[in-house]
Amino acid sequence: MAKLVLIRHGQSEWNLSNQFTGWVDVDLSEEGVKQAKGAGESIKKAGIEFDYAYTSVLTRAIKTLHYALEESDQLWVPETKTWRLNERHYGALQGQNKKEAADKFGADQVHTWRRSYDVLPPLLDANDEGSAEQDRRYANLDPRLIPGGENLKVTLERVMPLWEDEIAPKLLDGKNIIIAAHGNSLRALSKYIEQISDEDIINLEMATGQPVVYDFDDKLNVLGKEKY
Repeated sequence: MAKLVLIRHGQSEWNLSNQFTGWVDVDLSEEGVKQAKGAGESIKKAGIEFDYAYTSVLTRAIKTLHYALEESDQLWVPETKTWRLNERHYGALQGQNKKEAADKFGADQVHTWRRSYDVLPPLLDANDEGSAEQDRRYANLDPRLIPGGENLKVTLERVMPLWEDEIAPKLLDGKNIIIAAHGNSLRALSKYIEQISDEDIINLEMATGQPVVYDFDDKLNVLGKEKY
């Protein structure tokens, strides 16, 4: 029986300042570091041992993974960093204060951009300031894969090749996996794993720094889900 542990990164500096973050690379806040370490302590207490670790290419998720593994005495576990686990790209909203955006565009519109399954935010052009096409960590990606903005549906489509090619085969082989990533990339994975409807996914929240543990049978049916 394989286990998959999902951890949304600890509180970031822009979580603290209430800004849209997306693919912008911000660090953990002091509280976020505590949350990440606490996740590792919970994992150690539960006695969960990992065979593989995955994270995004963004600092807040990478550090969360490292703190969690260090606190659970598993910093040696093989680790993969991939852009496919990045946060949802918030397009031209990135960097904006959420309250100020609500005042500017209307609270209902901003809520739709944030929470709907298939509505895109205002998009960034490749030449706009802050475009991921200017970031060298994506230099080896086909430019057509680099988004100017995403909704949860697009985020799920981006995450699925990683699930199909790497994560699912390892779980089917009985390996335990930890993924430290972001609220929306993990919501997308949870939607697929739990077969949550497009309408109901709006209600799923991922708390910062809280391990979510799935147990699977040999067909990848979910046997249990626990939060620590």
